[in-house]
Amino acid sequence: MRFCRFRSLLKDKPCYGVIEGDVVRPLDVVTPYGALRWGEPREIPLPEVQLLAPCEPTKIVAVGQNYRAHAEELGNRVPSEPLLFLKPPSAIIGPDEAIHLPPVSERVDYEGELAVVMGSRASRLTLEDNPLSFVFGYTCANDVTARDLQRKDVQYTRAKGFDTFLPLGPVIETELSPDDLRLETRVNDQVKQRATTRDMVFSVAFLVRYISNIMTLYPGDVILTGTPAGVGPLQAGDTVVVEIQGIGALKNPVVHGWAR
Repeated sequence: MRFCRFRSLLKDKPCYGVIEGDVVRPLDVVTPYGALRWGEPREIPLPEVQLLAPCEPTKIVAVGQNYRAHAEELGNRVPSEPLLFLKPPSAIIGPDEAIHLPPVSERVDYEGELAVVMGSRASRLTLEDNPLSFVFGYTCANDVTARDLQRKDVQYTRAKGFDTFLPLGPVIETELSPDDLRLETRVNDQVKQRATTRDMVFSVAFLVRYISNIMTLYPGDVILTGTPAGVGPLQAGDTVVVEIQGIGALKNPVVHGWAR
């Protein structure tokens, strides 16, 4: 199923729904991770809704250098264990919302990624557990990064934590295997990244189990699984698209200046 979070043109209150063809069926739920209850009206045409970021995580756990070629293009060795960092929920924006380039950075890069959305609480999973059974679904992400600040600070918090530095969407696809999905990032219709998730150093299943033994993952939490080679800078006026097989395309314009 293709779950979304949206705001109707007739209502200001965001809600969850399921996209079926060219309509949205609203859900009468606080979150979509439990039993589903259908709301009213039964169907809303897609042109009459604004799609929002499809989840509201308590945390975003990101994985660095999880594609060998990306580690090499940054001049780094592939980590022997997943390299983890956190992005704040305040960085999240949805489809068609603007990425703001902060004036304190001279280079801000796109990083297209597969995002994992948790569906149930996961803590200290063992080899006997199936990590994917704790996953709700998958969506597209752009792990926007102030590359010059990342190099200056060495650690990642400031470089990856600015407001608007985490576009997510457009939907959460629940009926999907994450093991071999095509990923493509385009800037102004020019392909910049093209890869498949089978090239990941650490698989989605490995990452869910590994992270659950460090911190408890809650429904709605997001794992960013790393970006392939081909990262590069964004400029004001650009449009960046992250498209993943079976999920769809996440498109965001780029503007200069602080987010308000």
